[in-house]
Amino acid sequence: MTGRAGRTVKAGNQASAGDLLELVRSGRATTRGALQQATGLSRATVGQRLDRLFRAGWLREGAGGPVDSPLGGRPSITLEFDDAHAVVLAADLDTRHGRAAVLTLTGEILAEHTGVLVIDEGPETVLGELGRWFAELLEKAGHRAEEVCGIGLAVPGPVDSDTGRVVQPPIMPGWDGYDIRGRLGRAFAEHAGLRTAPGAGAGGTAPGVGGGARTAVPVLVDNDANLMAYGEQRSGYPDCSAFALVKVSTGIGAGMVVGGSIYRGVDGGAGDIGHIRVGADALCRCGSYGCLAAVASGGAVARRLAEAGVPAASGSDVRDLLTSGHPEAMALAREAGRQVGDVLATVVTLLNPGVLMIAGDLAGTPFLTGVRELLYQRALPRSTAHLDVVTSRLGERAGLVGAGALVVEYLYAPERAEERLAALGV
Repeated sequence: MTGRAGRTVKAGNQASAGDLLELVRSGRATTRGALQQATGLSRATVGQRLDRLFRAGWLREGAGGPVDSPLGGRPSITLEFDDAHAVVLAADLDTRHGRAAVLTLTGEILAEHTGVLVIDEGPETVLGELGRWFAELLEKAGHRAEEVCGIGLAVPGPVDSDTGRVVQPPIMPGWDGYDIRGRLGRAFAEHAGLRTAPGAGAGGTAPGVGGGARTAVPVLVDNDANLMAYGEQRSGYPDCSAFALVKVSTGIGAGMVVGGSIYRGVDGGAGDIGHIRVGADALCRCGSYGCLAAVASGGAVARRLAEAGVPAASGSDVRDLLTSGHPEAMALAREAGRQVGDVLATVVTLLNPGVLMIAGDLAGTPFLTGVRELLYQRALPRSTAHLDVVTSRLGERAGLVGAGALVVEYLYAPERAEERLAALGV
């Protein structure tokens, strides 16, 4: 049978406590009787496996549900995922600033901080500062470091999800192949006063994730557009089976959620549309000429404004100008939208998404108008007949929400949940 994000949930005697947790979390089976019916397990076996989840603090009993029998009787007690037993740390890095937060296991932001973090200063400095932010945010949120079950990080570059390392990132000098997971885990442990015993994690031991050093808290890393798409799709469009998000800030990238899961390609390179060649003569930061990002990103618009005598050095400066209604910034944003829309016509024809979301510094009316003009002009009518072109709902928090969700989905997936329960001794 299929659970959250298309995962297969085992039936019969093979159904584990982790499988039962998956059914409850996805809402497919939220009573003991429903779990018996979904898995084919006996009442006693369901009870034994639920007891492990109760002892771990991962499940709780909720209110009584409706009485299914026409003969009446006592209502069934519903089962709920208990999001109070741990918290998640998440951060989203841009080229010139970062955002970090403490979140509940269901995605509620408990404490948040935004500040200057210049990606060009390199991973050692940036990740060390993030570790300090995390420790301070935990104190602000009233939680202990031992309650953290995992850390999620969004970065503006392609990521090999198996290792958590960025691969030849055009706008992250000095980060290529760096052990982000190990460094961030150590930085958090240092600032929070945690021991870095291999495999020790909140709520029991948690093996290190992928390549690199094993740390006290598992760290997951993904591309920022991927995690923005994941956060937006899960929170606002859970029934959309093909969802695409395009982030237009200093650079341009796309994230795709297909069948409830992030689509990354074979090695994390999917969605890097900023480096599609569009025939222009502009030099891109990747070293090539004619990339879409070189002519239509927030950085490209900022350069054109600066050449015209308008103070602008980055996508965030352009965003401020657009917010104030600056006419030249609005005209250039619309032109950039048309250039991106021309490329998105191909993306939409290939992916056939139900939702295309525009996010990032340029995601306002002028840019969106330009996108729509070229997209609907160039794409096949069948590809856009059921397409909603929208702007971000979560705004600057999308990457944080997606990073938190990535951690939770990883740690509480059936097989990983079983490993963690065994480590807890329950």
